[in-house]
Amino acid sequence: MIHSFIWLPATLAAAALQAWRTAVQRRVGQSLSVNAAGLVRYLYGLPFALLLALGYHAIVHGGALPMPGGRLLMFSAAAGLAQIIATNLLLMAFREHNFVVGTAYSKTEAAQGALLSWALLGERLGLLAWAGIGAGVAGVMILSTGGRRMSAADFLRALGHPAARYGIASGLFFAFTAVGVRRATMEVPTTDTISAALIVLAVTVTLQTLMQGAWLIWREPLQVRAVFTSWRISGQVGLLSSLGSACWFTGFASAPVALVRIVGQVEVLFTLSFAHFYLREPLRRSEVAGLALVVTGVVLALVGAWH
Repeated sequence: MIHSFIWLPATLAAAALQAWRTAVQRRVGQSLSVNAAGLVRYLYGLPFALLLALGYHAIVHGGALPMPGGRLLMFSAAAGLAQIIATNLLLMAFREHNFVVGTAYSKTEAAQGALLSWALLGERLGLLAWAGIGAGVAGVMILSTGGRRMSAADFLRALGHPAARYGIASGLFFAFTAVGVRRATMEVPTTDTISAALIVLAVTVTLQTLMQGAWLIWREPLQVRAVFTSWRISGQVGLLSSLGSACWFTGFASAPVALVRIVGQVEVLFTLSFAHFYLREPLRRSEVAGLALVVTGVVLALVGAWH
């Protein structure tokens, strides 16, 4: 199940880079529409994704990249489209004026990813890993409430809210993204998981740029100019996005999807640490409890994977 233990440092690096990229992208979102801000990730990330793939393959393997086959293109396109849909669904949840519910239910991604990877890829996890997934999801859901008290009954009642449906659907499509990436890396003719991940990254980002770029030209042509005039900040978003995705994809190529996602939830540790130590924002009691559950989930998942 675990092809290389590089998945662990790659996943931790991915979580840190994602937290950093999210902070920078908030500045871009102030001047761009939702779709334009999404395109920035792919358009400005594409040169870096291609450089990473070409550079790594030239240095390590001393040759050109292998041409992607039809199945690799199919799975990469499916993963890329799923990620675009997942992001839009999450934004739709926020527009329902219930950020808490939408975010909380989107965090079921780890559990949904575990079920999907079991059903579609045959990946199986032990009881400790499943316990880790449960603890981690619960911890992130608590953190999503931002200190607001919500009982289990409150979460269940919130299922009737459109924000909850959009949030759960968002988590599902993020899980499909991870499974699609994992499956695409299996189509690369190499035993080098880093090489496979970078090739899939380059193909996926290229397809995402074409898909979301075409949509923006068709539906929001006035935003196209804004995408290019924001190049200073957008370039930073593209770089961080490509580096983060390269690490995520390496994790998916090397270990089960659910294991990567539950360990990747340490992203919230980086985010809250930045807010507490750099921005001097106080930590709430509920946030401490949520962090404790996330850490417990990561430890249980790692112990389960070790055994």
